[in-house]
Amino acid sequence: MPGSELRAPQEAMSPPRRVLVTGATGLLGRAVCREFEGGGWAVIGTGFRRAKPRLLRCDITDEDAVRALLQEYRPDVVVHCAAERRPDVMEHHSEAAVHLNVHATSTLAKEAAAGGALLLYISSDYVFDGRNPPYGEDDSPSPLNLYGRSKLEGERETLRHCPGGLVLRVPVLYGQVQSVGESAVTSLWETLQTGEDRGLDHLMKRHPTHTEDVAAVCRKICERAREDPSVRGVFHFSAKEQMTKYEMAVCIAEAFNLPTGHLIPLTEQPPPQQFALRPMNSQLSCCRLEQLNLSVEPRPFRAAVQTCLWPFTPDKLWRQTVFH
Repeated sequence: MPGSELRAPQEAMSPPRRVLVTGATGLLGRAVCREFEGGGWAVIGTGFRRAKPRLLRCDITDEDAVRALLQEYRPDVVVHCAAERRPDVMEHHSEAAVHLNVHATSTLAKEAAAGGALLLYISSDYVFDGRNPPYGEDDSPSPLNLYGRSKLEGERETLRHCPGGLVLRVPVLYGQVQSVGESAVTSLWETLQTGEDRGLDHLMKRHPTHTEDVAAVCRKICERAREDPSVRGVFHFSAKEQMTKYEMAVCIAEAFNLPTGHLIPLTEQPPPQQFALRPMNSQLSCCRLEQLNLSVEPRPFRAAVQTCLWPFTPDKLWRQTVFH
């Protein structure tokens, strides 16, 4: 048909959709960049202290820098992954952490709205107190620590300045790490290597979730929301396997045929003055994503974490040293 002959060259010349990813040097940010690139998007990744080649260096707590960044690159979507995510660190460095988690989010939301960009804000299951799981998207948040309160404030700033914006709450994450200490999940590898007696929490229930699965949800929800403005507000995504930290460590050990006799399950909460309070079970109900067919099937923990940690096995490290 003549119409299709005219449309094809025009479509071929259309510029790719642009996504700006904050915190692109981080565990989740890297996965989000890979996912959107694989989906044909032009990706603009930002970092600050760890900015590397192909990434833009930007202090997102600097309002002028954020404004200039969005005005120059004019993204269609902003995925905001950058955050201070360590609850214990936040309790002792509260001002800087709140500046990053709340004030920077507010600035991004304002500038995204001004430029007509869709904003997706990554939040946390720690907005809930863990006393009455599972939690749906409409359940009232009640965070126990400063980290949870800062993420909740970030949600409110997102939706206040971007009424069509998106919030995605996720639990503890693991994935393709550059060092095992990058995730609270993969950091258990170091505990397994020492062979020394080590107490691990066996009280608080967690749902470790792979960053590649979260990234896939991010792309799916952003693409749908750009087509359908009714897709907005708060969503949950989480893996389904429930584990304590002790159970995660045992699972990792069994995947690599490592001993577990030195692991000691702890069933009492540590004194609150030592660590930030954490929810006992902040399981997320993911009904909204599932009803809209925007979810993905989470990968099994044992196989996925084995893939993440295989590069850190002695044999793998030896081969990398010799052949690279």
